Amino acid sequence: RTALYNYIYAKKYGGSFILRMEDTDQSRLVPGAAESIEDMLEWWAGIPPDESPRGGGQYGPYLQSQRLSLYSQAADSLVQTGKAYHCFCSQQRLELLKRDALRSGQTPRYDNRCRHLRPDQVEEKLDQKVPHVIRFRLESGVEPFNDLVFGWNRHEVAQVEGDPVVMKADGFPTYHLANVVDDHLMKVSHVLRGSEWLISTSKHLLLYRALGWKPPVFGHLPLLLNRDGSKLSKRQGDIYIQSFQRSGALPEALLDITTHCGSGFNSNRVGRKMEELIAEFNPSKITTHSALLDLGKLAEFNKIHLQQRIDDAVQRDWLVRDLQGRIQEVYGTQVQDQDVLQPDYITRVLHLRKGHISSVSDLVSSEYSYLWVRPSFSDQQMAALSSEIQHIATLVIRYVP
Repeated sequence: RTALYNYIYAKKYGGSFILRMEDTDQSRLVPGAAESIEDMLEWWAGIPPDESPRGGGQYGPYLQSQRLSLYSQAADSLVQTGKAYHCFCSQQRLELLKRDALRSGQTPRYDNRCRHLRPDQVEEKLDQKVPHVIRFRLESGVEPFNDLVFGWNRHEVAQVEGDPVVMKADGFPTYHLANVVDDHLMKVSHVLRGSEWLISTSKHLLLYRALGWKPPVFGHLPLLLNRDGSKLSKRQGDIYIQSFQRSGALPEALLDITTHCGSGFNSNRVGRKMEELIAEFNPSKITTHSALLDLGKLAEFNKIHLQQRIDDAVQRDWLVRDLQGRIQEVYGTQVQDQDVLQPDYITRVLHLRKGHISSVSDLVSSEYSYLWVRPSFSDQQMAALSSEIQHIATLVIRYVP
């Protein structure tokens, strides 16, 4: 959903939509996840990135794990100018600090101990190959910034946080450094991201200032929540795009319900397609309150967009091919009359059931099996229905034109 708003913003104002994969936390890396993200973006309402790991671009590579030398250069620059320092605190010491803070009812924070080491002490530890990270010196006097959504903001992070790690012991950067370096080198002008990053933006602006770079314009999108106000979670399983795809949801229906429950558009009507969303997009109308996503209404949205597809000749041909495959998959050899697989017949079925079904998959349910499979009943089954079954059958045949 955040990618969607970035895409719409870029296309509204003639920019490029950039997809960058932040894979610096190698312990949480999922094989194939990067390819899956691009696949889903392209399937979901067709929002292919202009620049990405798969498609490349002028400012690649677009996988952060392939840009480590760039982050190392930036970190070294910060150390040389006194804006950052080497920290040799062990994990055990950091755990003790955290435990003590929690025991006294305080928010855990680093005590900035290593920022006070003398140069000779630092050199000695480096010569001894003592494991270390690089921390950024937080300063007071943060300048306010005008967020596209939340307006003027300013957070004195130095008063509530310890100096943050920008380069880990394994040579990988943290998000704070990597996103600043990449946004600068990729000439990113606007960043739309989740509101959970709003408080960290002042920290990032301090990094931009320390590196002597101009920051992009930031806009922080309100959270997307479940209908009951609970947070959407990957643990729900069924909120993955792949789950909706398998269930027969149309990408444009998912696009429509996602934007309909949010804000940022001049109207809030149902049934909009991508070109209409781009035309109606208005960043000044994005509200700060969270958007409630009622997935119970997805079937209705899907029904509307399915009708639009049936009425469109090109899209209807795709539906026919899709339904042909589903019929063969579900009923297989039970289909005795191959005429039911002909495009003309399936097209007639789609038009007749238009407005009654929410998904093409509905048409291969048992409720509609009569459309594809010839009913077969034994004499005993027929007799069980009525003692006058033969007489009824004779009358039906007589009156069929």
